[in-house]
Amino acid sequence: MSAEFGGRSGRQSRLSQWLRGRRPKPAADEGGREALLLAAADAGLPLAPAAHPAPGYRCSCDRVGCPTPARHPVSFAWQTQSTTERAQIERWACHQPQANFITATGMVHDVLDVPLDAGREALTRLLDAGVEVGPVAESDDGRMLFFTLTRGTPEDEDEWWPCELDCHPETMDEHPGLRWHCRGSYVLVPPARLPGDDDRSVHWVRGPEHPLPDPLSLLEYLTDSCARHIGEQSDHPGTAWPLRR
Repeated sequence: MSAEFGGRSGRQSRLSQWLRGRRPKPAADEGGREALLLAAADAGLPLAPAAHPAPGYRCSCDRVGCPTPARHPVSFAWQTQSTTERAQIERWACHQPQANFITATGMVHDVLDVPLDAGREALTRLLDAGVEVGPVAESDDGRMLFFTLTRGTPEDEDEWWPCELDCHPETMDEHPGLRWHCRGSYVLVPPARLPGDDDRSVHWVRGPEHPLPDPLSLLEYLTDSCARHIGEQSDHPGTAWPLRR
């Protein structure tokens, strides 16, 4: 009987080892993804999970012909879902290892979003002039993102002022030049992957450890660079400001 018990125990032990070996291993945190996300949250940027690239320049969402593949939140409730809570972000990063993340603007920070060449020129001029510049990200789809303090949460709601540059996800095409992401908008936060087979990404040029500046201190430099660079393009002459329809 003891031999039978020992044999059964041995088989169970081998079965347990086999089952343990078949369990999926946690995905490696390539490039310190979780650490970068937590650093953004620690800087006050509220985060929420977003879609990620799928093979063939497709999106991980189930929408046929998604117009913004890998660039939109997973949940329609992204504004209320967005958080800086470390434990929640760690859970999302662990359970959704391929997900990009967005940061909701107009709560703590805004983002001034400009064409890449104009942004690089403006960044050089700003630093040379000694202007305080906060976090800056580059997107390999040709944009540069300047993170600033928000104008979206005045103490008195009557002091809220809309701006012609205000941009929302559904109005991107109207803003080929400078886009001001404030209330009701979002951007991808680094590290994020873009569709395609060439490892395109959104990545920090200046990390979230830099304090958020007043957006108005950057605006003149950015609009000037946008007007110059976009004015040289034949498709949208002079469209540093929104297009009219």
